[in-house]
Parts: sequence; C-alpha cells; structure tokens
Amino acid sequence: MIRPTVWIPRRLSDATLARARATYDLIVKDDDTPGTADEIIAMSGQVDAMIPCHSEHFTADVVARLSPRLRIVANHSVGVDHCDLAALAAAGIVVTNTPDVLSDATAEIAMLLMLGAARHAVTGDRLVRRGEWTSWSPSFMVGKQVTGSRLGIVGMGRVGRAFAAKARGFDMDIHYYNRSRLPADQEQGATFHSDLDSLLAVSDFLSLHCPATPDTRGLMNADRLAKLPAGAVIVNTARGALIDEAALLAAIESRHVAAAGLDCFQVEPGGNPSFAAHENIFMLPHIGSATVRTRDAMGFRALDNLDAFFAGKAPRDRL
Repeated sequence: MIRPTVWIPRRLSDATLARARATYDLIVKDDDTPGTADEIIAMSGQVDAMIPCHSEHFTADVVARLSPRLRIVANHSVGVDHCDLAALAAAGIVVTNTPDVLSDATAEIAMLLMLGAARHAVTGDRLVRRGEWTSWSPSFMVGKQVTGSRLGIVGMGRVGRAFAAKARGFDMDIHYYNRSRLPADQEQGATFHSDLDSLLAVSDFLSLHCPATPDTRGLMNADRLAKLPAGAVIVNTARGALIDEAALLAAIESRHVAAAGLDCFQVEPGGNPSFAAHENIFMLPHIGSATVRTRDAMGFRALDNLDAFFAGKAPRDRL
C-alpha cells in the first residue's frame, strides 16, 4: 500500500513527528522557518497533505497555483485566518484545525499577562535583575488588584471559558460579550452583554478571545478603548489584528488604559517596537499554547484529522 506523503514546514514536537513517521512519508523543512508562498506551491506537487502552522499563508493567489495532488491542509493551529477557506474549498482541498486542546495553556498565558500587567512585572523584573532595587516605601510600585475586580471577556469560546474558569479563582466578577448567549451550564454565573459597548463600560480588566475576521479586525480602536473605565487593563492572547496598536499606544500614554498584556501583535514575529518604551505593556512572543503537553496534543489532533481523511472518513475538525 502506498503511504501518503506529508509536508511539515515547521518543527513539530518529537512525539508528533514520531507518530507521523509511523504512518506517512514525511518531508520536513529542517530549517524551521515559515514556508513561503513559492515553497507551498512547489511542495503541493510532491505531497498529498500538509501540516502547516499559522506562519504559512494560503491566500487565494497561492491556492490558485496549488497542484491538484494536494488534498488536505491539516492546520497545526486553532486560528485559520492564514487560510482563504473559500478558495481552498473551491479547489476541493479539505481544511482542518486543532480546537479544544490548547484552551487551558492559552488561558494560563492570559492570566500571566493580566497579573503581570496589573502588578508592574516588567518594571519589577528590571529593577531586581539590573541591581537597581535600592529603596522601598508604601507607595512603591502600587498596582491594580485583580481579586474581586470586574473582568470583561470578548469571545466566550473554548479559550474564553477556560480563562473565565481560572479568573473565578480570583473571585472576579465575570462579564462577557459573545455572538450568542451561552447555556447556563457554560455561563457559570457570568453576565452576558449583547452589546460590546455595554461590556466595555464595566470592564476593569478586558481580555480578548475572539478570532480575527473582517468584522473583528481593529475591534479595539480609539473609540472603543475610550469606553473602558479609566485605568483599565487590556489583555490579548487571540490575534494582533484585533487591536489598533496606534490607538492602544495613545491610550497608554494618556493613562486612560493603565496597562496591557499582549501575546500577539499586528506584525509577527517582531511585535511593535513603539511598545518597548512602556514598561506597563507586558509582552510575550505569541507563546500562548507553548507547553509540551499542548504541543503534543495539537500535533496529535492534526494527525487524527489526517488519519480520518486517508481512511475515507470525515475529519473531526473539518472546517
């Protein structure tokens, strides 16, 4: 029996690669750099499937030039804004993602960012690390308390609900905005807002957990940031495109927004150099799902989808 050939452009976990090699003939891009449009197009004539990450972009132009040999794109990610789903569907290429398995890891990073932004983690680390901690007083590094504060969550999907569960451990008063209200067993006492502006008005802390779509790009612009209570803290572990970064910078500089915790940016890798001058912006390099357990689970979920497809079954996570 001829084994399907799979292209893996990024370095996946050892467990994922070991399992993949047991079933498929692999072509792995050893330098672990993003697959370019030309590489994606060239490889499409050599493989039956691809396991790309968010770093590989399947635009309409790229899809139009793909070989008919490529039959499935099994993404190693939950977000699929790097894929033109309509173009891929028109080309007869199945697309899957990896939901469920990274919710807790990403929610942990959101909690880290919220706490770090609220309690001056960047400044505190710098002072101690550089030997600049030379004094103390009751007014030294006074931050914003998380416990008992109102938390607004934009997007109450898997990650949003996982974050809410962790925030309940801090006795936070949880509010959320979602396309539709959750059933009571998922809502867990959180307050639903059918209007985003209504949510913003009560959010001492605001955490973004919605996908980047044409409707949500630039969601947090100057007008919406102004609707937050003075001194609010904003957290983003979803997609950089959700925030107008110039507007956020202006809100930080005016002190209307007290702090921000960001794991994603409009430009990745790299981030926004203008943020670096502000120690009340706590930044991480898009590592929300970066745990051993989660990386293995993501890789296995992608392989589960491939296994089902090549067995003639419907992949669990087909989009």
